[in-house]
Amino acid sequence: MKFEHTTLGQRVLFGTGEAVASLAAEVERLGARRVMLVGDEAIAAEVAAKIDVAARCTDVAPHVPVANAERARAQAASSNADLLVSVGGGSTTGLAKAVALTTGLPVVAVPTTYAGSEATNVWGLTEAARKTTGSDDRVLPVTVIYDAALTASLPPELAIASGCNALAHCVDSMWAPRADPINQALAAEGIRALNSGLRQITTADGREQTLYGAYLSAVAFASAGSGLHHKICHVLGGAYNLPHAATHTAVLPYVLAFNSPAAPQAAARIADALGAPDLSSLYTDIGASHVLRGVPDAAEAARLILPSVPPSNPRPVTEADLTALLAAAQAGRNPTEWSRA
Repeated sequence: MKFEHTTLGQRVLFGTGEAVASLAAEVERLGARRVMLVGDEAIAAEVAAKIDVAARCTDVAPHVPVANAERARAQAASSNADLLVSVGGGSTTGLAKAVALTTGLPVVAVPTTYAGSEATNVWGLTEAARKTTGSDDRVLPVTVIYDAALTASLPPELAIASGCNALAHCVDSMWAPRADPINQALAAEGIRALNSGLRQITTADGREQTLYGAYLSAVAFASAGSGLHHKICHVLGGAYNLPHAATHTAVLPYVLAFNSPAAPQAAARIADALGAPDLSSLYTDIGASHVLRGVPDAAEAARLILPSVPPSNPRPVTEADLTALLAAAQAGRNPTEWSRA
C-alpha cells in the first residue's frame, strides 16, 4: 500500500439547535469586529442574532456568477470586513469563497443544506455560460457550524436532491484523480449515513444523519478531487444554468453504472455501504429523480464535457459515451441497463 494524503485543517462544531450560540462564540474566539454576513435567506439573520454585523450581502445566485462575486468583494472592501459568515446552501458558501479567494478573509460557514461546499477548498465561478473551478486553501472555511435544525425547513424534494448531491461526492471520491484508502473510507461511511438519513429525512434523526454524511462526503471529495460525475455536472450547470443538486441527482446513477464494471473494488464498497448493488432501491424509496432536464442537445453537451474528463477515470470516456449517457438520463432510462459493456 502506497499513497499520499492531505488532510485539510478545519474546525467543526456539530450540534442541533446550537447554531446561534456556536456562531457567537466562534466570532468572539476569532476576534472579529467587522463581520460581513453572506446569505439571502431570512434564516441568516436569525442565526446571526447574537453577533454584530457590519455588512449584509444578499447577492446570491447559483453557480456564483463573476459579476456577483465582484460586487461582494467590493462590499467586503468598503465595509472593512475582517470575517465572512455565510449562512445558506452551496451557492451562499460559494459566494463567500469567491470573496475569500481574492481577499484572504476567513470564512465561518453555517450550511442550511447538504451541499458540502463548506468542507472543501474548492471554488467555482461562472461567466459567459462557462463554469471554472479550482482549489485554493484560502477559500476553505476556518470553521463550519452544523445544525440539523437549520435544514428542517427544506422542502422534501430539495432536501432529497441536496442529500443525493452529497452522495455524489462519496461515489466520485471512490475513483477521482486523488482517491486513496483514507478518503475512500470516509466516502463509504458517508454513503452509509446518507443511505440511512435520506430514508428518514423528515425526522430529526434523519436530518442529523444526512448532515453528518454530507460532511464526510465533502471531506472525502476535498481530498480525492473531482471525478467524472462532477466534471459532467459542473459543465452542464455552467453551460445551461441547471439546478445544482437536481442535476447531480439525475446524473449520478448513470455515471455509477458506467464506471462500476471498470472499478470492481470501488463498486463493491459502494454496494456494501448502500446494502444494494446500485442506487435503484434508494432512489425509489426516497422519490429521487434520475431524469435529466434542461440540456437541449446531448451531443453538444458531450463535446463541452469531454475536455474536462479526468484522464485517470477507471474507464476510458469518448464523446459517444458521454452523448449516450446524457441521452439515457434525458430519457430516464433504467440507469443499470443503459451503459455499453
